[in-house]
Amino acid sequence: MRTLVIAAAALLTASSAYAQNAGGALGGAAGGAAVGAVVGGPVGAVVGGAVGAITGSTLPSEPSVVYQGPVVVGERLPPSFSYYPVPRYRDYSYVILNGRRVIVERRTHRIVRIIE
Repeated sequence: MRTLVIAAAALLTASSAYAQNAGGALGGAAGGAAVGAVVGGPVGAVVGGAVGAITGSTLPSEPSVVYQGPVVVGERLPPSFSYYPVPRYRDYSYVILNGRRVIVERRTHRIVRIIE
């Protein structure tokens, strides 16, 4: 009997937790935004620092690559391009695409920032 009471209490607790989200998708979006701010802040700081290293330094001019694909954040670039290291940020590289500096994750070549 005691096991049945504990199981029933656990079931009621779990179902009431789901009922707490009266905001539905809107409440979920607000919660997701709060978590995203906590996680995204440190990531944005690192990428921002890398951008500062590129735009604020005197890096040698590198040849520009003509690229016909989409140049948007999140796009993965071909590994055949010449990538150059970002000073002091070993997780990031950059490439000059169509005359613009583009910061990518070194391991995946995924675009994280485009510098106009």
